[in-house]
Amino acid sequence: MEDRNITCADCGKSFVFTVSEQQFYKERGFENEPRRCKNCRDSRRSGRGGNRGMGGQRKFHEVTCADCGKVTQVPFKPTGEKPVYCRDCFGKYKSDQGQERHRD
Repeated sequence: MEDRNITCADCGKSFVFTVSEQQFYKERGFENEPRRCKNCRDSRRSGRGGNRGMGGQRKFHEVTCADCGKVTQVPFKPTGEKPVYCRDCFGKYKSDQGQERHRD
């Protein structure tokens, strides 16, 4: 095994896939070699914001809680088909649902 030069799929620059990195990939069972240089990988990770690959900042939508009427923000765009709750009411609703399941 020897170091390999790979062209980054994002920036087009060449980067080295070292022997130790290749061994790491092999030990972990990774079948594909990296397609992006370290800078581009780091940039993609930080740009996700924990959004599981959707990229960019998480967008919040202002809604009115269906239970208490409080204005709050949620990380999804409500469709109007289901009620949307604030954090407090959602927590109460979920714990009530759990108790109903255990009553059977």
